[in-house]
Amino acid sequence: MTDAPDTTTSRIPERPSLDGLEEKWMQVWAEQGTYAFDRERALTLPREQIFAIDTPPPTASGSLHVGHVFSYTHTDCMARYKRMQGLEVFYPIGWDDNGLPTERRVQNYYGVRGDASLPYEEGFTPPFEEGVDAKGKAIKAADQRPISRKNFIELCDVLTVKDEVTFESLFRRLGFSLDWNISYRTIDARSRAVAQQAFLHNLERGEAYQSEAPGLWDVTFQTAVAQAELEARDYPGAYHRVAFHRDGADPVYIETTRPELIPSVVALIAHPDDERYRPLFGSTVRSPLFDVEVPVLAHRGAEMDKGAGIAMCCTFGDLTDVIWWRELQLPIRSLITRNGRLQAETPEWIAGGPGEELYAGSLATKTTFSAREAVVAALRESGDLDGEPQKTQRKANFYEKGDKPLEIVTSRQWYIRNGGRDADLRADLVARGGEVDFHPAFMRSRYTNWVDGLNGDWLISRQRFFGVPFPVWYPVDADGEADHDHPITPPTSALPVDPQVDVPEGYTEDQRGVPGGFVADPDVMDTWATSSLSPQIAAGWPVGEGAVLRNDPELFKAVFPMDLRPQAHDIIRTWLFATVVRAHYEHGSVPWTNAAISGWILDPDRKKMSKSKGNAETPEDVVKANGADAVRYWAASGRLGTDAAYDTGQMKVGRRLAIKVLNASKFALSFGDVDGDLHAAVTNPLDLAMLAALGDVVDKATAGFEAWDYTRSLEATESFFWTFCDDYLELVKDRAYGGQGPEGAASARAALRLALETLLRLLAPFLPYATEEVWSWFGAGSVHRQAWPTREDLPSGGDPALLASVGAALAGVRKVKSEAKVGMRAEVRSMTLLAPAASLAHVQSAEADLRATGRISELAYAEGEAVEVRDAELVPVEKAPAQA
Repeated sequence: MTDAPDTTTSRIPERPSLDGLEEKWMQVWAEQGTYAFDRERALTLPREQIFAIDTPPPTASGSLHVGHVFSYTHTDCMARYKRMQGLEVFYPIGWDDNGLPTERRVQNYYGVRGDASLPYEEGFTPPFEEGVDAKGKAIKAADQRPISRKNFIELCDVLTVKDEVTFESLFRRLGFSLDWNISYRTIDARSRAVAQQAFLHNLERGEAYQSEAPGLWDVTFQTAVAQAELEARDYPGAYHRVAFHRDGADPVYIETTRPELIPSVVALIAHPDDERYRPLFGSTVRSPLFDVEVPVLAHRGAEMDKGAGIAMCCTFGDLTDVIWWRELQLPIRSLITRNGRLQAETPEWIAGGPGEELYAGSLATKTTFSAREAVVAALRESGDLDGEPQKTQRKANFYEKGDKPLEIVTSRQWYIRNGGRDADLRADLVARGGEVDFHPAFMRSRYTNWVDGLNGDWLISRQRFFGVPFPVWYPVDADGEADHDHPITPPTSALPVDPQVDVPEGYTEDQRGVPGGFVADPDVMDTWATSSLSPQIAAGWPVGEGAVLRNDPELFKAVFPMDLRPQAHDIIRTWLFATVVRAHYEHGSVPWTNAAISGWILDPDRKKMSKSKGNAETPEDVVKANGADAVRYWAASGRLGTDAAYDTGQMKVGRRLAIKVLNASKFALSFGDVDGDLHAAVTNPLDLAMLAALGDVVDKATAGFEAWDYTRSLEATESFFWTFCDDYLELVKDRAYGGQGPEGAASARAALRLALETLLRLLAPFLPYATEEVWSWFGAGSVHRQAWPTREDLPSGGDPALLASVGAALAGVRKVKSEAKVGMRAEVRSMTLLAPAASLAHVQSAEADLRATGRISELAYAEGEAVEVRDAELVPVEKAPAQA
């Protein structure tokens, strides 16, 4: 051991600071490949020595928010822990850039909208940029310029890449230990090929199918919507009591919030046990205004205590109508079209009747709102409206990204079977969920409840532009009609394909859209249909041919199923479930063995932060103001599965901790290099006690990570660290400087070095910048590539209670000085320490350190129930005379 300044002390800054650490270490980590996944090593390891993460690909649509920081920090802490445990960590990054959010951003950013009927413009320049015109005025939807499908897709590509550059910069600054060499975009060639191959396999095995059926439709975005994307919201409406007529008898009154659907009614439905309507079952009634005869039928889905207890079944007003239509085998009388307006032509069941003129003059092509007003006015005039409408708040289904209630429109769509209509498949998928360890465990019930509650298959087609196209064409018959029953599909070697551009084998481009030729499927896949294959995309699942697809069957075999899927709880029903479905079909397994479920970040009103709600904080300024380590500390303080408040105060605590790591480490390292056997050098009881207490912390921190409770690891480490700084460093200072001779100094300096090496490794997953900076002052390599500490790294034989006893005694000395309003450097001429016998023995074994720290001249002992200082005689420190 050396006493003079040496290599270590020469590397310590005079004034350690957090400023500039992020720029410094981001660059070093990138240049040195600190977090790079070693594929060649991984292929030689047993599976349990690899830790593979199915990293959530954030949606590239503008900006991130602090919720991303929260959940991605949790994952990064676990990745860093596993890496220090010696595992080869596969930690890729993807960007979810296809789908509706991207299209909306492009529309708003460039002032354009896609129109498939328009020709491509070479060298097109968008009319606006950044959402404003040349004068800085915000673009209105009415000002958006229609452009071709290809031009629109090109703009989507440009803007998503721009956004992803910004996202990557933030993720790097936050210290996420991703391997940036393993990245993907959900719209890139490999992602498109993987999604298309999986779909073709689903189609071949009968798991994917096409059907023309009623489905949820968003009239704003002009696309079909899946069950998992629904959001029930309160919506203002009114109950209308309306008369349906019977020959020679009183009318039957129903109560409806959607009188505009009376022209599409196909039956009245009541519960089979409802005695009010049991005599009517099997009879018919006639609709008001239109005089269309409809049956009165029984179904157990009718609610006796709701409204009049009898309801219209219209095709279609809501999902209940779809169930009744299917189970009671009713006809379709569809009125609402894809644009949310009633059809232009008078329906055949109305034509020639008393309502023909009303329909043609007041309802055709009208919005549902305008049609409702017209029907209510006509009911009022005819006398079929009993009383005035009664206002109410009703629950309506919305697309989670939409602003208007969904309609139900009959259209041809693609589906993947997911157990919605198959109890056996549902049971298989519930069982798959049982093969995944959910963290926290109660989140499994959300998965199970969702699967058990499914009532339809997974609708995967969307009527959009920027997505993965279905790799399907259809032959066109002699009459020019597409033959949807005999789809044409490409060989795997041709993937990815764009049917709108590419031509199927055996055809030529001039046969597109003509009799005897072919047409392309016009739709793209739901974004979940691609992101549900994120493990396969990232890990090299083989598909097609060609280097651009980055096939890697050896890697895929080594890392799949993966170890971890981290995600938020609100997308268990979408991303998590869909990924399980795809792996179940394709590989007969789960996609990963653990699912870590994050809570939400809440605003001051305890509402979920989200960009769509306009209450999300963007993290860039937060990171700049507080530092990455401080923001990570706040995030790591929130447990899995628990919603957390956005708290800048907690970030300030984290920043103070990071600064203390720098300053305390400077002192611990100020004695220069420590040579020889550090374990053997530690002989002082206080030093051994401190290291024994630290050994307990190592056990607790390790147990926390193993239980997926990062917060417990942080809490245990942080609590000890402050004890280490506030008590131990003060107690050991005099001895470390040589105040008690060479042996005492050697013990103190060796203990300081062992403690520092251990604490830095324990804190490294949470505070990567501060710990890396300190490690560079004395250690070789990166702290993030060091072994995770174990109790065996520390000397044995110490009693942790000794440190607590001496710390309590020091606190007592500080208390009497504070109460006497003298400085901590004031001398204690004499004092008596009261404490239990065991504590007194502890203090006596470290008396020299306590007396030096407390500046105590005479120290007496007496037994007492608690540690307490009595009869202290203090000598204040004299102030230096003022300068003349």
